[in-house]
Amino acid sequence: MKLYHSSNVRVEKPDIVHSREYLDFGKGYYLTSLHDQAVKYAQRFIRRQQEAWLNVYEFMFEPSEWKLLEFTAYDKEWLDFVSNCRAGKDDSDYDIVIGGIANDKVIQTLDRYFEGELSEGDTLGLLKFEKPNNQYCIRSQKLLDECLKHIESQRL
Repeated sequence: MKLYHSSNVRVEKPDIVHSREYLDFGKGYYLTSLHDQAVKYAQRFIRRQQEAWLNVYEFMFEPSEWKLLEFTAYDKEWLDFVSNCRAGKDDSDYDIVIGGIANDKVIQTLDRYFEGELSEGDTLGLLKFEKPNNQYCIRSQKLLDECLKHIESQRL
């Protein structure tokens, strides 16, 4: 399967070390299987007067060999996991987490939830109408090294 990673640099050899903390699924290397989503995300670099690169990979992955967590909807489990990761309270040891992205609309809803303005039920009610995009967060350097092969980097 092809996966894409948008960046302001070419990334031929991804690593976990340079990953940021407190993201949706914790510290890891984030990718998507949706080409258009990756290109759209890369536009933020162009708006900042930076180079924008679309890094393309082949992902060869046997789920049964790795510790996998997958979300198929914006549900309570997704909300709890993202809340913990964004608060720096995630202590799970998943190799990879797959699921929906907290896009701008979702982030606004999450912010209201974190501030106590929305209950869990209200938050889930608002989120259920959002169509999840997808993100693959590879949290294990071993999985990155063994399953993700760089194909090319395209300057946008």
